[in-house]
Amino acid sequence: MPEHVSLLQYLLVALCALGAGTLGGVAGYGTGLLMPLVLVPIVGADAVVPIIGVSALLTNGSRVAAFRHEVDLRRALIVASVAIPTCFLGAYGYTFLSGAGASILIGSFLIAMVPLRIALKRLRARLSGAGLAAAGVGYGLLAGGTSGSGVVLISILMASGLNGRAVVATDAIISMAIGVAKTGAFQAFGALPLSSWIMALLVGLSATPGAFIAKRLTESLPIHIHNAILDAAIVCGGAILVAQGLR
Repeated sequence: MPEHVSLLQYLLVALCALGAGTLGGVAGYGTGLLMPLVLVPIVGADAVVPIIGVSALLTNGSRVAAFRHEVDLRRALIVASVAIPTCFLGAYGYTFLSGAGASILIGSFLIAMVPLRIALKRLRARLSGAGLAAAGVGYGLLAGGTSGSGVVLISILMASGLNGRAVVATDAIISMAIGVAKTGAFQAFGALPLSSWIMALLVGLSATPGAFIAKRLTESLPIHIHNAILDAAIVCGGAILVAQGLR
């Protein structure tokens, strides 16, 4: 791949990764949904999911560093412990959930999650314990086989009662653990040649400063405004998935 990628294309990838990393630090996701739009024409569709999986180690690592005091370790351990095993299954057949029907179903679910979570909050009910673990199982399958599943995790964490920067921080540490599992699986399955590693490192390193830019942006945001941004991000992500499925 390196011999087919121009310097201008590398620069474009780096600039887009910085923007996606900043958005991800504010909204909790972004790189996995936005970067494929740039990467597919350059590296091909087959290489995108492994590249995003490796780059997530750096992008989420930077978010953990930036928001480390906001991490909810209990929820992170519940979700990660059940999501990692199913992530291997998703990575093994990483086109498993990429069909049009699955995109429409998942996107519709995400859009519905926002009013449902608000209704549960009014009823003083939330996703916890066994419910949180069950959601983690499904998320692991999805995360292993797609590059834009972060929006699902954001929705799950908000439904569990987390808000604002705690959502971004806890999402990052779970996604980092998932990234380790995905990278190991893709390397074992031969889906990560040296060229993919080079592109993944470029994406990850370019996106890293975005987390610290986002931290500065969110420090001045009231919690209800940040929650509104997260809700909007979930709805937009769901709409993108539905649109992809309908194409």
